[in-house]
Amino acid sequence: MQNNAAVKFTAANDVAADEAELLALEREYCSWGDTVHYTEAPKIFESCDGSFMRDAAGRSFLDLQMWYSAVNFGYSNRRLNDALKRQIDRLPQVASQYLHREKIELAAMIAKDAEAKFGHKGRVHFNVGGSQAVEDSLKIVRNASNGKSLMFAFEGGYHGRTLGASAITSSYRYRRRYGHFSDRAQFIPFPYHFRGPKGMSKEEYGMLCVKQFERLFESEYNGVWDPKTGQCEYAAFYVEPLQGTGGYVIPPMNFFSELKKVLDKYGILLVVDEIQMGLYRTGKLWSIEHFGVQPDVLVFGKALTNGLNPLSGVWAKEALINPTIFPPGSTHSTFNANPLGTAVALETLKLTREQDFEASVMRKGAYFLEGLKELQRRHKIVGDVDGLGLALRAEICEPHDSYTPSKALVDRMSDEGMKGDLTYKGRNYGLVLDVGGYHKNVLTLAPSLMISMEEIDMAVALLDQLFTRVTRN
Repeated sequence: MQNNAAVKFTAANDVAADEAELLALEREYCSWGDTVHYTEAPKIFESCDGSFMRDAAGRSFLDLQMWYSAVNFGYSNRRLNDALKRQIDRLPQVASQYLHREKIELAAMIAKDAEAKFGHKGRVHFNVGGSQAVEDSLKIVRNASNGKSLMFAFEGGYHGRTLGASAITSSYRYRRRYGHFSDRAQFIPFPYHFRGPKGMSKEEYGMLCVKQFERLFESEYNGVWDPKTGQCEYAAFYVEPLQGTGGYVIPPMNFFSELKKVLDKYGILLVVDEIQMGLYRTGKLWSIEHFGVQPDVLVFGKALTNGLNPLSGVWAKEALINPTIFPPGSTHSTFNANPLGTAVALETLKLTREQDFEASVMRKGAYFLEGLKELQRRHKIVGDVDGLGLALRAEICEPHDSYTPSKALVDRMSDEGMKGDLTYKGRNYGLVLDVGGYHKNVLTLAPSLMISMEEIDMAVALLDQLFTRVTRN
């Protein structure tokens, strides 16, 4: 009779052999043009639930990025999964030139909520991915501004990698190989206080950034404003209320209200990108709600379907999107309001109305942030921590000054987290981390909104081990 150790050894060998075969096939036949292969040997996962991913060997990995904040409500959320299954059995497909109940009810729910919060009637237009929704918003803005194609956007901002979206994303590396099929945005400094001028408070630096932007309108020779006609060459300003890929940078609370005054004065639309920070990531349905301003256009996606059937969308004020100005056929995608996506999204919004995510996310976020502050006190490599709700950041720096960015340390953290040999209460775990920031040295932490306090304690303990490990090696 085979003993247990031999059985486990054989099973482990079988798993390793199967994984090696899959990786060999992947190297031969899969494009590397997406985000795979940032590390030498990409991880293959087999299952997931709650806050955890699991590999074929059964090792659990605590996920602190949740598919780039697309799975806010936990992996394999039974309620949302069941909504998808019900729709598959009833109405899984329908051409978008026709209507279905879920699309109408979802659009009405989003639009009525926006009207109550922002004081303006509006309409909702659906698409599939976040970049596609940004493209749709660009069409809405250009159409409403008589074809103006120039936009403002922030340094460190990210709005997608399609040709139009990459033109308003500040990273040149997303455009470098493809040339320009759209006018590139003019990029404005974001109030990134940790790396801003020393001796200024967060609020003072935010006001400085607004004043620097307003200088562009002092005379025609600043290049954007014609005082004789009172017209700006730029149609809109694209913003993320909290920068996502830029490193979860959180501006001062008065920043957007002051910026909006300038935009309104010079007739520039405010387009708010909520693709990563929406759906209660920051403790509000839309993160812009924290800042007390009303957008003209709002773009959303990702967690709307909890990472199930893709769905994204645009809310815009009535004057920008009503059928007389934006008639049928203005923009279209075959799967834009697909019944599977809209059914899950409708259930997601019902879930958020039945449970007090605002209170729970703010409570959990404050608890997690205190844990990160304790890690900052204990580890010199942690230069800055910050958070709003469960959008949290830990900026990793060289230990000699706790300020010089250290991409190398963060890269090692990502690799070490994938080994699955960190320990908590006598068991081994891995850590799924996401990296962002201007210098690619920021751990951008976006755990499940359903994460428990025990799991937050585990996250802090595993990060503590990880920080110690990478500074000793």
